[in-house]
Amino acid sequence: MPQRFWVETLGCPKNQVDSEKLVGQFVADGLTEAQCPEDADLVVVNTCAFIEPARQESIETILALSDARREGARLVVTGCLAQRYGDELAEALPEIDAVAGFGRVPVMLSPGRGGPSVPPRLGGMDLLDLPRPPARAPWAYVKVAEGCDRRCGFCAIPSFRGPQRSRSIDDIVAEVESLGVREVVLVAQDLASFGRDQGKGERAIVPLVRAVAERVDWVRLLYLYPSELSDELVAAVLDTGVPYFDLSLQHVSAPLLRRMRRWGDAERFVARIAEIRSAEPEAVFRSNFIVGYPGETEEDHDQLLEFLREVRLDWCGFFAYSEEPGTFAETLEPKVPTELVTERLAELSELQDEISRSKRDELVGSTVTALVDGPGRARSHREAPEIDGVIEVPDWVETGSFVEVRITAAVGPDLIGIPTGAAGGLQ
Repeated sequence: MPQRFWVETLGCPKNQVDSEKLVGQFVADGLTEAQCPEDADLVVVNTCAFIEPARQESIETILALSDARREGARLVVTGCLAQRYGDELAEALPEIDAVAGFGRVPVMLSPGRGGPSVPPRLGGMDLLDLPRPPARAPWAYVKVAEGCDRRCGFCAIPSFRGPQRSRSIDDIVAEVESLGVREVVLVAQDLASFGRDQGKGERAIVPLVRAVAERVDWVRLLYLYPSELSDELVAAVLDTGVPYFDLSLQHVSAPLLRRMRRWGDAERFVARIAEIRSAEPEAVFRSNFIVGYPGETEEDHDQLLEFLREVRLDWCGFFAYSEEPGTFAETLEPKVPTELVTERLAELSELQDEISRSKRDELVGSTVTALVDGPGRARSHREAPEIDGVIEVPDWVETGSFVEVRITAAVGPDLIGIPTGAAGGLQ
């Protein structure tokens, strides 16, 4: 009987891509996917270690799956936590059978305890180079690069993910064609810098976007550094028919952004967003902001609130600053008291929730083109998969089809719609 595996994925979409590549290789090596972790001979946890809450979630998941696995099953931990804290993790959690950093899963596990012997031939290989199985949904993330060359004050990712390593456009296109999807979501730690490490200049992302757009109906880009949002890149995004801009702003106060070792300020961000909206009124904007970075003043906080009121972003995430060992910000003073961070988070979230609700309410009565992700669930260009709201549609609408949907109601971040017919021949 073939050995069975289970892969548990935590963290960002880039981790999800890594896990899908592991699944593809396990299957190619003769293993079968278990229905649940309790049935698996091999349990792999692909961890996140970006901030402290993510690390805690990873550890809790490891322990929970260790308790749940059947007798004799092996537990392998990979991903960011394994790469960043491999030795400490192995010492602190004897429940783990193997800790495997990036590119070292599958690993050879000792057969002496009766568990599966996982093929060793991938030891040291780069996950970027592995093929993937066909997608299970009408959309898929595609990771175009690994690592990051930036040195933002709050971020430890370059210390364990390494410098940026871009894939070739040919390899990415081949992966896109193998997935069989209608929408591709391009992801990387610094997506707009794609190809720069290969000597292709600062705008290699544009030919990549155009190449992918020739092969799928929708292309969506996540995590764009604002200084890289050139006119050429904006035009390429608008040409895809998915005017969705996920901008990594982090804050809007110029002094605080300098302390973060980041580019930009409120004035630049407001102007750029206004230019894009002028070119495409249907453009959608998402961003994330760090709250409580060392030295954040009440004036900085008020400036962010005013920015949100003025710009009215469609979607926002707010995160409490997490002090990361080895980063520039680790030694910065003054620290913002936890109670004050909590108050600021609540104030920002309340404001943005109202803005997002208002923008969703404005869509009631309109007709949008939507991709049906699964029974009862669809998305327009305004909603990134797994991140934003959804459009509720009747269960009978075919998964993977594009339909015109008339929006009849808004419920928080979600919309309710009734199909009116095929969307522009994309069915």
